[in-house]
Amino acid sequence: MSASMSSTETNRSFTLAADRLRELAASVDPSRFARLLDPLLSPSTLVRLQQSARLQPRLAELLLGSEVKVGSADWNEDPLLGHEPRRAALLAGSMWHARSILKLVSRHDLSVLVEMIGAEAHAFAVRHLSSAVATTPIVDPEQLARQIEYDGHACLGAWLEEASSLDRIRVLLRLPIGTAAENPAAEHRSAAGLLLFQVVAHLGTEAARA
Repeated sequence: MSASMSSTETNRSFTLAADRLRELAASVDPSRFARLLDPLLSPSTLVRLQQSARLQPRLAELLLGSEVKVGSADWNEDPLLGHEPRRAALLAGSMWHARSILKLVSRHDLSVLVEMIGAEAHAFAVRHLSSAVATTPIVDPEQLARQIEYDGHACLGAWLEEASSLDRIRVLLRLPIGTAAENPAAEHRSAAGLLLFQVVAHLGTEAARA
């Protein structure tokens, strides 16, 4: 390979890596930048910094930290096919608590639940009752919604433990600091594979229709 061809390939790789880092930085939850830079920075300042094409690659490298060597990282397809992690977590959590969801029959309770978790997650639970994990009923819709979000994020975090460091971090960075995805329990690790398999299949079907 000639020196000019080698230089061209190097420049192309550098440009591709920078583009991926910019894309990553643009998708990061603002709370991550606040902790990285200064918690006292105003939201508008954080947005300006996050949207700066010049700063994005460096900010992304700082967020990735020492766990990922950006230059040699294998940028696979996004584990969630580009979808929001919270959406995936709510779908997984709705399956986890599908039995309780189906036992909510009053219009008021259903309205409260759907407002908090979304119509998609509610319908997903109805279709996947056979995958339910939790057996203890939760009758209060607000408590149920909070538990759906908690267990769903924990399952997402457990599932990501099987992914590469880069894939795991690039999903977690799109979530606010402090979700259950950062500290899943053994019960979530046991169920995460099956639940997230169905979630990703659902997301993939949607992507195929687009």
